[in-house]
Amino acid sequence: MTRQAAFASRVTCASGSRRTRVIRILQVFAIDGQEAFDAIIRLTRLNSFMKLLKSISVATALAAMVFVSATPVSAADEPLTIGMQTWTLRNLNFDQMVEFAVKHKIKYLELIPAHIDPKSSKEDLQKKKDIFEKKGLVPYTFGVAGTSLNKEENRKLFEFAKFMGMKLIVVEPSDFKIFDNLEELVKEYDIKIAIHNHGINSMYGNPLVVRALLKHRDSRIGVCLDTGWIASARFDPSKVFKEYEGRVYDIHLKDKKVNSTETGDVAVDTFIGDGNARLKEFFKTLKDARYTGVLAIETDNNLKDPTEHVTKALKFYADNKP
Repeated sequence: MTRQAAFASRVTCASGSRRTRVIRILQVFAIDGQEAFDAIIRLTRLNSFMKLLKSISVATALAAMVFVSATPVSAADEPLTIGMQTWTLRNLNFDQMVEFAVKHKIKYLELIPAHIDPKSSKEDLQKKKDIFEKKGLVPYTFGVAGTSLNKEENRKLFEFAKFMGMKLIVVEPSDFKIFDNLEELVKEYDIKIAIHNHGINSMYGNPLVVRALLKHRDSRIGVCLDTGWIASARFDPSKVFKEYEGRVYDIHLKDKKVNSTETGDVAVDTFIGDGNARLKEFFKTLKDARYTGVLAIETDNNLKDPTEHVTKALKFYADNKP
């Protein structure tokens, strides 16, 4: 029996005054019935209130509304969040990129230098920030951001993120030593960084390397998991995600098809769902893990018009969401 059905049964069998019934209705949903009743009486004339509740059906409807409003939505019930890595829109200028996102109802954006320069003046940054707010868009991160052994140069990146309201920066440092000053800035600004991976021959292409790096670092240093590049190395994105044990803070939603050749594997970008990333299974893995980050649609294909790629990506997710 559902909770609502159990409630209806209990109300129907209730005895005593109407006042007692109202109290019992509220108590079914773990609300202090006496306190709630007294509060209502202070705001409403008793006669009018009792007329409103004179039928059991009305009382049931009232309690159902209380139940719905008082019950928090579980993270497991929330849909995954689809966003955009604007590298996909790199052939569009800033205004065109904004209009594209609005047209396709993609709210969350990971910006690239072609669309915003962290070293721009505060006036220029404010203008773009105002446009995002006006259009209902959220620039949630920036990347892949360049980093340096010079801590004060990296500080400018964190100041930019703070100004834009970003709580995450995607990075791919060219030297492992850079993480020393990045970690200091992470702690100072309370802004996360996520390490992006490219192919197996890149610094962070093997998840074992990244996991070893994260082991002794601040928990706010995590991963930007690129599903296409993970698949290009013949890793399973779902398995890799699980092995990071909660340290994945961003995802580049990409797909690649891997082909064996005489000179080794060759991976090419495909439409989302057409490659080897096993993304339907990946979506379920994220849902089961209650992942709350963004899946930013991305392709390495140099598209003059990204419309087909993006619309097919959105449709693939809509058709296969868990």
